[in-house]
Amino acid sequence: MALKESKKLEQANSYELVVTVDGETFEKALNTVYKKEVKKINIPGFRKGKAPRHIIEKMYGKEVFYDDAMQDCYPEALYNAAEEAGVKIVAVESIEVTEVENGFTFKANIVVEPDMEINNYLGFEVTKKSTEVTDELIDEEIEKVRDRNSRMVTVEDRPVANGDIAVIDFEGFVDGVAFDGGKAENYNLTIGSGNFIPGFEEQIIGHSTDEEFSINVKFPEEYQAEELAGKDAEFKIKLHEIKAKELPEVDDEFVKDVSEKETVAEYRDELKETIAARLEDEAEKDKDNQIAEKLIELLEGEIPQAMYDNQVNEMVRDFEMRIRSQGIDMNTYLQYMGIDLDGLKKMYADEAKKRVQLRLALETIAKKENIEVTDADLDEAYNKMAEAYKVDVETVKGAVPAETLTLDVKAEKALNMVKDSVVIK
Repeated sequence: MALKESKKLEQANSYELVVTVDGETFEKALNTVYKKEVKKINIPGFRKGKAPRHIIEKMYGKEVFYDDAMQDCYPEALYNAAEEAGVKIVAVESIEVTEVENGFTFKANIVVEPDMEINNYLGFEVTKKSTEVTDELIDEEIEKVRDRNSRMVTVEDRPVANGDIAVIDFEGFVDGVAFDGGKAENYNLTIGSGNFIPGFEEQIIGHSTDEEFSINVKFPEEYQAEELAGKDAEFKIKLHEIKAKELPEVDDEFVKDVSEKETVAEYRDELKETIAARLEDEAEKDKDNQIAEKLIELLEGEIPQAMYDNQVNEMVRDFEMRIRSQGIDMNTYLQYMGIDLDGLKKMYADEAKKRVQLRLALETIAKKENIEVTDADLDEAYNKMAEAYKVDVETVKGAVPAETLTLDVKAEKALNMVKDSVVIK
């Protein structure tokens, strides 16, 4: 197998490769296909699956096994030819056999990884988010804990206020006629939730238990039920009960209930440490995002759409594996979410684009900086992966080729180089 000709096409990142597969390789492929297919072939005078290859070829033509044998030869032949041409295949647009003579020759149009450029990638400024833990942040955290430990109580000494739950009967009318779906009994409506038509919840405020009253609203012009869109409506309301959230007092007993601490002061100190760690983590992630965005901004060159598509497909495959491990198949998930596969791919499109761009930026930096990867670097990376996945190192080495891991380590080294150089302001 050898590269016969390599030609760069007018379209960016596109090449035409003419590749020859020698007779010996093609003959081996033909024999492999014959052994697989002969089991299905009936030839008079021979037991099923026992007819010699030359008899089958004589009956059906010598080309009977050609297509399958060529399909078996294409991947390795094309990979070797691309390597010889010094390009990395992103996608194969077409393959055409041009000659079959003691082997065969084919022409392939391929999309290749682009040559990118990047400059000024060291020493740029990033802003670190504040990690100061204020009393206000501690108070906010305590309020969240109070809310999680709250209970609903019936209110009898005041009318409905924002944030209450109003237990109501309601029936809606348009032009004096009740409409489908506009009636319910003992409905628990959280005031301020925005779940009902604009203006509905606000008009419940101020009314008291056992009160009967009417409110008037206008359905939005884009309302899902077309027959109601833009219409004026009257709702008759019966208010049965008002329920409000009762929050626990912040005292030592509360602290003992929600933590391992004994006093409010000890609890606040603990929260301060927890919040500080969270803020530091958020600040570090924000810094990493700023670095990634800057590198993407500095990257120059035309990236083929096929690279984005490949990344989306990889992300979808990873997602499918994750949900399958939870006992959910992809079709069931898509039906539950009300989307199709193309819709899922669109959800991943932006993130896929960023991943491709950042990876190309890092690979370009690694090339410009002549970053090398040693055997010790690879051993360390393999050991980390083995530890993360709880498997032995040899299993990881069998699953992840050294060539692939080398590129990952180079990208990581390039990223660390950039991180070490940034100026924090």
